[in-house]
Amino acid sequence: MKVTIDDVARRAGVSKATVSAVLNHKTVVRAETRRTVLKAIKDLHYRPRPSARTLKRAPSDRGTIALLIRELDNPFYTTLAQGAMQYAAEKEYLTVILSSEGIHAREEQITHSFSHREIRGAVIAPVLEGTAEIEHLFRLKMINFPFVLLESVTGIQANVVGIDNSRALHEAVKYLLEGGHSRIVHFAGTKHASHTYERIEGFKRAYMESSFAFKSEMIVPAGTHLQDGHRTCLEYFRHRNPDQYPTAIVCYNDLVALGVMSALKEMNIAVPGTVSVIGNDDIPFVHHVPVKLTTIRAPLHEMGRKAAEILIRNIESPAPLPVENVVLDAELIVRESTRRLN
Repeated sequence: MKVTIDDVARRAGVSKATVSAVLNHKTVVRAETRRTVLKAIKDLHYRPRPSARTLKRAPSDRGTIALLIRELDNPFYTTLAQGAMQYAAEKEYLTVILSSEGIHAREEQITHSFSHREIRGAVIAPVLEGTAEIEHLFRLKMINFPFVLLESVTGIQANVVGIDNSRALHEAVKYLLEGGHSRIVHFAGTKHASHTYERIEGFKRAYMESSFAFKSEMIVPAGTHLQDGHRTCLEYFRHRNPDQYPTAIVCYNDLVALGVMSALKEMNIAVPGTVSVIGNDDIPFVHHVPVKLTTIRAPLHEMGRKAAEILIRNIESPAPLPVENVVLDAELIVRESTRRLN
């Protein structure tokens, strides 16, 4: 038999209204009572049902899953979403796409709405910010709401589908070092993504395995958008003499790389004649620029599909399933934006 809100109320020794208040994140419930209710929810493996006011689903519609991304204008998520939506459609689920736009409070607000809307589970690209980033994710765990993360979050045991970002950056930098480059810089991503730190770690490791010394100034904070790469590149080169130029730039993603290449062209700095450029993700845009971008191809479609597969498996399971951590490999694709120096 399915566990009901009445069962939770009896286990916790409270009213149905109190359980409902906890599920809807109302602040009127005392902390001790909230903990008791959440423990009862977890012990009984209770999953909140959508509002009775929602329209009855068609027999072929098994419900809706959410894809909560960080940036609506980032093509990285477009391909990933296609993979997730394709698998969900095969299993007769609808998919809604929501965006936090990298704002932690917005992500928290969206996740709080999951438990009382027609959302049966979610794939989440989390925003990491300070020490409070896991509170809303921990709450989803406590109410047994199925979700899959697109990158790991320290402190929470959850299903994760990701890429070996450290290895990918390591291989890209190693390729440059073996090609005669020694002055390489990394235009890094934002602080609210674990991918940023994983890629920095891979960059450092490649240098530490080489005969060249790693220096902290090789890591240049940039961002995730095309304009971030363009702005950062102009600022970086503006006050440097040609003999101080790096011979290669490895970028956080393809959008940053395209911004870098645009800025270098404005400054009459040849790619790859003077500076080699490597991106990350292999988004469709990189095939339609004058200098074809060398990049790290991430299996984005497979990543989205796998995340949806794990999510729906957890939605349909009557009992808790073991946590899954899937790490996919990326591949360096060499094109025209890099050259060997030796």
